[in-house]
Amino acid sequence: MKRNAYNLTASVLTASLLGTLAVPSIAHAELSANIGAVSNYMFRGLTQTEGASAIQGGVDYEDASGLYAGTWVSTIDFGDEATHELDLYFGFAGDVEGIAYDVGYIYYAYTDAPENIDFGEIYGEIGLGNFAVGVAYTAHSENQEDVFDEGDIYYYGSASLPLANDFAASFTVGYYDFDVDGKAGFEDASYVHYSASLAKDASELGEFSLNVDYADISKSDSPFGSPRADKPQVWVGWTKSF
Repeated sequence: MKRNAYNLTASVLTASLLGTLAVPSIAHAELSANIGAVSNYMFRGLTQTEGASAIQGGVDYEDASGLYAGTWVSTIDFGDEATHELDLYFGFAGDVEGIAYDVGYIYYAYTDAPENIDFGEIYGEIGLGNFAVGVAYTAHSENQEDVFDEGDIYYYGSASLPLANDFAASFTVGYYDFDVDGKAGFEDASYVHYSASLAKDASELGEFSLNVDYADISKSDSPFGSPRADKPQVWVGWTKSF
């Protein structure tokens, strides 16, 4: 779950955090692990690998009370020396009269980046049926001069639709509101993000997905000026849980 490919750097819970948050089962305590691979690691519409593939994986603990904690790691490429992203998160999730909720904190670490660009977010989501809305607030940032800074807010809404033969479709619309908007050197950084996915649950083989991401950052004054940054990004993914 994470940031952009240029040196602006900076992920949900997507497998971990923030595209849409996953509400853990609270029926019993459980320790689980997951591995995955993607043809392009996208975070809120921005590539984290300069369009290249990534290997990912994590470990999660979910308690019967609704408490959970976990860690998730992915290879990255920001065009510098950084090679991986490490996420650490904890939270509380449950259900009240059919309304699901999830609140927590996630810390994004880039231990081998040439500069300290770690940051942390407080997040929350509520869901009803196949629909959910959520928000993530950047509460802490080690690099105060980066476009990703304390006070940033990401809002999103998502919808999912179960299909025949173990297929499922999902769609997310998000808005990334950057605190640096209007400041010298950044201008209009905030943008709208769209994401669509078609996934297939292949049982013991894991889950396969076809995905499309688009970030509305074609504005000439946007700090996200990487090649094809404003073009739809099509990528495929695979995940397997244990």
